[in-house]
Formats: sequence, C-alpha cells, structure tokens
Amino acid sequence: MLTAVAFAVLGSYFVGAVPFGFLAGRLCGVDVRTKGSGNIGATNVFRVIGKPAGITVFILDFLKGYLPVTVGKHLLEGGTLPEWIPVVLALATILGHNYTFWLGFKGGKGIATSAGALVALVPFAVGIAVIVWLLLVFTTRYVAIASLGSALAIPVVVIVGGIRGGTTDVPLFVFSILVAILAFLRHRTNIVRLIAGTEHRFGRRGKSNESSRVDALPGKEKDC
Repeated sequence: MLTAVAFAVLGSYFVGAVPFGFLAGRLCGVDVRTKGSGNIGATNVFRVIGKPAGITVFILDFLKGYLPVTVGKHLLEGGTLPEWIPVVLALATILGHNYTFWLGFKGGKGIATSAGALVALVPFAVGIAVIVWLLLVFTTRYVAIASLGSALAIPVVVIVGGIRGGTTDVPLFVFSILVAILAFLRHRTNIVRLIAGTEHRFGRRGKSNESSRVDALPGKEKDC
C-alpha cells in the first residue's frame, strides 16, 4: 500500500511538473521567463505570446491538476487507496507545477492547476471562486488580485459548506488553506508590484506591455 501511495504521489508531482507555458514559449522562439512577468503560467503566456497559446496553456495546466485527482478518486472507489489520497495527489501536482524540477524548481503560480484539482475534489467551491475571480478581474483589471481573491474564497466556501452540512472534511479544508497559502507565496512579486503601482492591468496595453511582447525570431509571428 505504501509503495502504491508513493508512486501515485510521485506520478502526480511529475505530471504537475510538465512546464507547458515554458514549452509553448520555446515553440514560439521565446523564453517566457525573460518576458512580461517572467512567469511560465497561462496569464504571462497570454500576455507575451498571444491568446491561442495562453488559452491552450491554461487548459493543459488545468488538466494537470484535474486528471491525477480524478484517477486517485477512481482508485479510491475501487478500495485500493486511503480516502485522503486524492487530496495528497492534488497537493503533489500543484507543488510540481509551482516547483518544477525541469526549471530548477522554479515554476508557475499554480492557479490553473489548483483549479483543476479543486474541480475534481470540490466543484461547488470552484464555482464560487470563479465568480469571485470574474468580479475582481473586471472591477480591478488585475489578474493577481482576482487570483488571490478566488484562492481565499475556497477555504471559506469549504468551511461554510461543512458547517451547513453538519460535517467538515478536515483533509479538504486543510488542503484549501494550503492552496491559498501557496497562491500568496507564489504571488509575492505581484503583491510588491501592486503596492508599488507597477502591476500589469489585464486588457490594457501600454508601452511597457507592448515592449514585453515577444520579439519573434525570423519567420516567427508574434502571436504564435
């Protein structure tokens, strides 16, 4: 049993560690770590390379979180794994994305991957978080604020739902707290820029944003 759990956790980490944003940049002839915010996540890929690449990376990062947890839940139904294993697999895949060994343990911020894992674990909470994200991104125009707000919404919804239902899933609540903490840790530079007033606003391209667009290699288009 311990061997099966160890392989499941390691497998989830390796799935999460695939740096799709970095790979998308390489396919377009650019290292996204040196452009825009320097992050390999979907938001920076969207900003630096373009909408198709950004959307594709978001979907792939989402699936990195969703698929390992879904497989874990399926194995749990078969009685081959402990009931807490889906939560551990979710944490492993998020850590793989945030701290990928492929890039010197420097990865993305884990929002899309966390969303995928949470949809598999607690879809109703993700629905509320998406509403919070949309409200914040359209009112503030800051993706970082929207991401942090939605991360905070998850544990609140989980605990409120548990109280209303008369029971609290402790592993799930602890996981939701860890997801929020990781989101804030990975957004440290964004928080600093927000305080300084230099954070990029979503949907607004000033001169500084235009200069962060990829200077394509010969034969490459900026929107890849």
